[in-house]
Amino acid sequence: MTTGSLLGAIDLIGSPESVSLARAYVREKLGREHPALHDVTLLVSEVVTNAVVHSNSGNGGTVTLVVADCHEFIHVNVVDAGGGDAPRVRCDLYGEGGRGLLLVQEISHRWDVLQHPAGRTVWFQVKYTREK
Repeated sequence: MTTGSLLGAIDLIGSPESVSLARAYVREKLGREHPALHDVTLLVSEVVTNAVVHSNSGNGGTVTLVVADCHEFIHVNVVDAGGGDAPRVRCDLYGEGGRGLLLVQEISHRWDVLQHPAGRTVWFQVKYTREK
């Protein structure tokens, strides 16, 4: 079992404005010098956007963002109200959308989607090495 530190959790309103709040939250919790900051911020932006646009959390519901530092990787959960189709990677590079999870797949060390009675959780882990 991996141990680490919970950096924080925040409930966001399921609206487009919450995406920038999620990015700011990650920057605050990780700090400007964290080696995984840019990758984690990008992936949080993608996953929270998906939760707002494609889940029942949109239009004023709740999206919960949880960030933990597990010493070798950052673990992030984004919990929404679920709904419709489960998130999936789309490989159409010329499509109008659908590349968010492709970025998650390519940048993260591990990721998955969990369906549960309260909705859905998309989680990912980004590895990092601290400079000495």
